[in-house]
Amino acid sequence: MFRTILARSLGMIGLTAILAAPMAWAQDAPPLRVRGTIERVDGSIYVVKARDGAELKLTLADNPQIAGIVKASLSDIKQGVFVGVTAMPQADGSLSALEVHIFTEAMRGTGEGHYPWDLRPQSTMTNGNVEQIATAVDGRTLTMKYKDGEKKIFVPADTPIVAYVQGDKSDLKPGAKVFIVAAKQPDGTLQGRAWRVGREGVTPPM
Repeated sequence: MFRTILARSLGMIGLTAILAAPMAWAQDAPPLRVRGTIERVDGSIYVVKARDGAELKLTLADNPQIAGIVKASLSDIKQGVFVGVTAMPQADGSLSALEVHIFTEAMRGTGEGHYPWDLRPQSTMTNGNVEQIATAVDGRTLTMKYKDGEKKIFVPADTPIVAYVQGDKSDLKPGAKVFIVAAKQPDGTLQGRAWRVGREGVTPPM
């Protein structure tokens, strides 16, 4: 099923900006990352219950970038695929994955690099090309290359793995699990510019 959905998503140019967009928006104001569930929709307002229990009200940007998030598996991570991995540094200096998201080929290069992330304290995000895969009994080690470096990241067998597919406003409905990149407006409201919405019960792990 994953391969069918992924194949239909190839050539989806609009999604290439989803992770790159926060970098551009940062020129205006630091982006805010919202993780939670859409509780209800009041006209043009999307009420989201954040993971910390706060109730947030967001509006849609004029041209929102909306992507669906579907379940994938460790076997879907192939050599040559462009992926993003959120990881935690280990005592020995290595990195252990918290989650992996698989980009379509059209999204190659999106958010490329290695940088701090806010899923957990001290977590990192690495977006790059899978150069090598070493198989172990309890997972796999990915050698990932990006424009200015390389990282080896261990992916435990039980790591959540998801993939991007094209989405639209119909995905933004009560009960949907979301990850949103938003910007605070002068009046204090939040404007959701990039929305990642879980499909079929998937919670975006980012």
